[in-house]
Amino acid sequence: MSHSPLLGLNPISSEDQTALDDAVAQAKAAVLAFDPELIILIGPDHYNGFFNELMPTFCIGSEVTAVGDYLSPAGPLNVPSDTAIALAEHLMDSHFDMAVSRRMLVDHGFSQALQALWGDELKTPPVVPIFLNAVAQPCIARMGRCVELGQAIGKFLDTLPQRTLLIGSGGLSHEPPVPTLEHPDAAVRERITIKQTPTLLERDAKTERVKAAGMALANGEDWMKPLNPEWDLQWMEAIASGELASLCAMSEDSIAKEAGNSAHESKTWLVARSALPLNTELPCPVRAYRAIPALIAGYGLMLMHTQQ
Repeated sequence: MSHSPLLGLNPISSEDQTALDDAVAQAKAAVLAFDPELIILIGPDHYNGFFNELMPTFCIGSEVTAVGDYLSPAGPLNVPSDTAIALAEHLMDSHFDMAVSRRMLVDHGFSQALQALWGDELKTPPVVPIFLNAVAQPCIARMGRCVELGQAIGKFLDTLPQRTLLIGSGGLSHEPPVPTLEHPDAAVRERITIKQTPTLLERDAKTERVKAAGMALANGEDWMKPLNPEWDLQWMEAIASGELASLCAMSEDSIAKEAGNSAHESKTWLVARSALPLNTELPCPVRAYRAIPALIAGYGLMLMHTQQ
């Protein structure tokens, strides 16, 4: 499931809005009918919880709070800490050197998916959040390692009795104005390095900058990198089929070049999909895609399930 901080903030066409609303409604109905007893949620961060002073590639949260950026809700997530730590131990035994946060902060990259399915109060089933670094080089997760992580998570879930929903939140093609350490302004570099809580004024200014970037992309201004629907649909097709070799054959540089710096977020889908049987096409009752420049989003949503 893609996310966008601009949902509800920038205007989009009625056709796009209807398509998004219908896809989310279908996914929500299917998820609530499935009635999951556990959620594994893989998501990125946008310099709200993780900073360059210490940037893990992957991190499991045992106690997690949503900061409430843009229109996403704030508050604690319903994290089963024992399950989170048990998963971390399993992954360590599977030769993944996992980071663990006992006080993880997450932003819309996690909470928007939960908000769409369960509402603003985040009254969800127990959810184990797994952070995936998608913005801070050089420790962005590599494709093959994402597949291996997903497979290791799947083996852990095979030992549990709960009905489990895996959510990959992020992507697809997009390049919002997220700064990097190559930024010429030392103050900007400092802001994405040292962990800090922005003031309300700083948060509002950031929101306005991102809104303006979305409208610039919608207006075709050339300083914003365009979306790449062809890349997005290729990604979704590989996820649907479970034949992930074509994705893993992509070079890391090509992802940013073809789909934008933040397209690395799509690897959250790769982790979630790899926990399910690979090289087989699973039932996919919900599959939708819209390229929506005003949201800076190649917005995709897929719901698939294993055979019951």
